[in-house]
Amino acid sequence: MPIVHRFDPPERFVTGTVGEPGARTFFLQARTGVRVTSVSLEKQQVAALAERVDELLDEVMATSTSQVVPAVAPLGLEDSAPLEQPIEEEFRAGTMTLSWDPSDERVVIEVFPFSEAAIVTPDQADEEVEEPEPEEVFLVRITPAAARSFVQRAEQVLEAGRPTCPFCGEPIDPEGHLCVRANGFRRRDPQAP
Repeated sequence: MPIVHRFDPPERFVTGTVGEPGARTFFLQARTGVRVTSVSLEKQQVAALAERVDELLDEVMATSTSQVVPAVAPLGLEDSAPLEQPIEEEFRAGTMTLSWDPSDERVVIEVFPFSEAAIVTPDQADEEVEEPEPEEVFLVRITPAAARSFVQRAEQVLEAGRPTCPFCGEPIDPEGHLCVRANGFRRRDPQAP
């Protein structure tokens, strides 16, 4: 049986970072009372989770007549406080699942640890691969309002990183940026002689 870090609902559920832009470590963190669980993950995972939570809530709004889902994060739920200290990583996130529980109107987020055994190579794509049972699970059940607040904060955390180059879209470091799109060469018109 896996260890389940369950928060139903948490007093606080946020994403945040530790470190300087360009070398930040991203975390999902839930707290209830003095119990805090922190899971590290990649920036792309934060972006994907926030986007999917927002889409899920939009789908519930469009299809349900009985559930009240806010279109944006309610004003009273804004959370710009830093992550709870000390930050002790339980595990590094791998697979995440997202669902809507209509019985109690909650967004359900499950985060499973990264596992080398779960990686499927291209030559294994057609094979039946049995995923190993995870040792731990981070399970959070939050209200639609708390979910919108999570999305809002996640977007702020993502935007607080390095600025992006207007030409190539890659991040610009404080030391500068070697842009592959503006490297001193002009594009040649294929029609020109």
